Amino acid sequence: MAGLAQPKSESKLPLEIRTKSVEHTLVPLVAQITTLVNHKEKTKVSEKTLRVLVQVGQVVNRAVGKFVSVGESIAEENPEIKNEMCEACQEARQAGVSIQKLTATPDGNSGHAKTIKEKTAMVRAARQLLSAITRVLLLADKVVVKQLLAAKDRVLASLVKLERVSNFTDFMDAFSHFGKEMVCLAQITGERQNDLKSDKQRAQMGAARAVLEKATMMLLTSSKTCLRHPDCHSAKQNRAGVFAQMRRALDMVHQIVTNGGMSSDSLSPTVNGDSGIGLATSQPTASRVLKDFDDLCELTRITMVGPSTQEKLNSALDLIIESSQDFTDSAYTSHENRERILDLCDQLRIQLNNLIKIGASLDQKETASSSQELETAILKTIEASKVLHKQLQDTTMDQASELFKVNEDHDLLKGLKIHGLAGSSDKVDELSVKFREHSEQLEEVCKLLRHIANTGPLIITAEHNESVIHVTCPLLLNAAQTFSQYPGSRIAEGNLDVFAKAWEGQINELSILVKEVNDVCQGKMEKHVYQSLPRPGKHGTMVKSLRPVKLDAEEQAKIAKLGLEMKLITSEMDAETDKWEEADNDIVKRAKNMSSMAFSMYLFTRGEGPLKTTQDLFTQAKYFADEGNKLYKTVKEFAERVPASGHKEELVVHLDRIPVFCQQLLKTLRAPTFGKAATFNKVDSAIQETKNLMNAVAKVVTTSFICATKYNIDCRSTSVQSYKWRGSSQRLDNQANGGTDAGSESGGSSTTTTAPPSLQNSYIEGLYRSSSLNKPLSTIGLLDS
Repeated sequence: MAGLAQPKSESKLPLEIRTKSVEHTLVPLVAQITTLVNHKEKTKVSEKTLRVLVQVGQVVNRAVGKFVSVGESIAEENPEIKNEMCEACQEARQAGVSIQKLTATPDGNSGHAKTIKEKTAMVRAARQLLSAITRVLLLADKVVVKQLLAAKDRVLASLVKLERVSNFTDFMDAFSHFGKEMVCLAQITGERQNDLKSDKQRAQMGAARAVLEKATMMLLTSSKTCLRHPDCHSAKQNRAGVFAQMRRALDMVHQIVTNGGMSSDSLSPTVNGDSGIGLATSQPTASRVLKDFDDLCELTRITMVGPSTQEKLNSALDLIIESSQDFTDSAYTSHENRERILDLCDQLRIQLNNLIKIGASLDQKETASSSQELETAILKTIEASKVLHKQLQDTTMDQASELFKVNEDHDLLKGLKIHGLAGSSDKVDELSVKFREHSEQLEEVCKLLRHIANTGPLIITAEHNESVIHVTCPLLLNAAQTFSQYPGSRIAEGNLDVFAKAWEGQINELSILVKEVNDVCQGKMEKHVYQSLPRPGKHGTMVKSLRPVKLDAEEQAKIAKLGLEMKLITSEMDAETDKWEEADNDIVKRAKNMSSMAFSMYLFTRGEGPLKTTQDLFTQAKYFADEGNKLYKTVKEFAERVPASGHKEELVVHLDRIPVFCQQLLKTLRAPTFGKAATFNKVDSAIQETKNLMNAVAKVVTTSFICATKYNIDCRSTSVQSYKWRGSSQRLDNQANGGTDAGSESGGSSTTTTAPPSLQNSYIEGLYRSSSLNKPLSTIGLLDS
């Protein structure tokens, strides 16, 4: 490995980049590493290119040296990260030196051929450098987190002082200090919110900041009321509730910046959009469990309906029934809607039982008609799931519509103020009962909105609304009771006004949420604009008036990094396939075909190669997923011939991940796109899913090679014999078409999928490798980023 040390601290710090600033800093490094890795793949280069390559290696090494020196200075100032930071800096230095050595021209051998060993060493050095620099940046980000937490702790300390004051003079001094600390925290958390990559985490931070902002004014008036009327029990409860609300919001800020905002007990992958401050944080949403159920049904096309799949399907159905009970158990759900939901749940169970029955009998009927019968059962089950989902959406919107049609909030708040001013405590108590019932209905609507919202930010907003309504209701009623006891107190009256305005603001936010969720459910989104990434391209179906939208720097950074990671995986897998002595076996062929497809997608992230538009990328990704499913079937047959052993268990574990990743990629590709943001997210998700699938394939190929070597298995004798390659020209045709099929289920004859003409020509022309040294080179610039 050219003297490279293996990374030691990778397990200590997960390389999850959660902020845009860290991602932006990696952009120039990604560009230079890409240049170096690409040119290690050329068999022969000119003297001029070699000289430039040497210069790039030197520039990378010098820039890394400067960069890690800053990291080491940060380590000296922060003892808690010193050891990890110094270790990461040392790995980065070693990788930088190795890259410079690998790019150096051997004396007297200008234009020498690059060996596979050199290429592998460069890829490993590049991966180690990228990994080490990322760890340095993430450790530096810990320092920023430390500063934010210190600001949060200062606010918490000032809250304690405020809670202990007993006179107006001390209170005003303490509140003035609290205000300064709050301004500092608001600035830091605002910057952090804008820097977070995750929409979900940004929504979480926004919810916590909104609570702190609104509670600050409540804290002022409730504290003044408590000081003016120290013997009033409702005034004390009012103030104590505000303090508790602020502490929960500060705890939420702490969770977001330390572990991404997920609560410690939310370990299930089905939990979606957990705000951390909601009331039902461990319960998966109905939309999520229905989507998971649909995915499992579609996955049976590949995995068939074995005992383990049957268990998963039944468990998924149980989750659907459980989540639908929130709709049927609600006191505000109409009788018609309740009966309709129960009936649709029964219909879904019937369709699932039919699917399982057909799948179980498929082994005894290996015919094309039985496969068609299974396909029909899958489609009917998914359709029943979608009908149920639509009914849940309609039920929620019916409740919300009835709630806002009555507009009870205005009358209740007006009544509380009038009776409070009149000093009529009994009337206030009567209205309080009605107000609590109204609040419970609002919370119920929020709970159902959370169930049908299918995006993380909307789910978090629904949880946030439910939580704030649940907390604000008793605080408002305490303020009303205090005012009714002291009707002549201007402070108590002002306190009630503040809480009433906060309530009205929350109702307005809820009405906006209802509209947004309804728009998403009905597919009402912004007008579709075609986009080419990362450079504009032409497409035959485009309307001339629509112009392609270019990526901004942040989007290019994200796509470029994902592309490079995928490129490095393909290079390592190429090295693994080169180990096989039986180069003509089906596993190697399919793996190399997938590697070539992934490489073309990587070139797309650089604005190069045969894929010119997003549609080309999505088409290529579909063929890539199809080829992954074929590889799964090929390796599954191979795995059956491997004797029972630890190696076989490892192979099966890696192999079972492939159809899941294929299904996730195909699901991503089927999602509609409207506008620039949605198109970029789809491209980003497609490349991310492709990278995940490529990673799984690489592990399967490596483990298959170990098994074939250890147990002397001839891979050429697998049952898929119709998969043939006929020279390099045929290989290009096959790659252009997304790979040849292994044959139909019944006849075993070879079939070919035809790619669009725009893809066919570009693949055959000079397919996947291209030169990037024709472009001007710049220094790595890590310190300036």
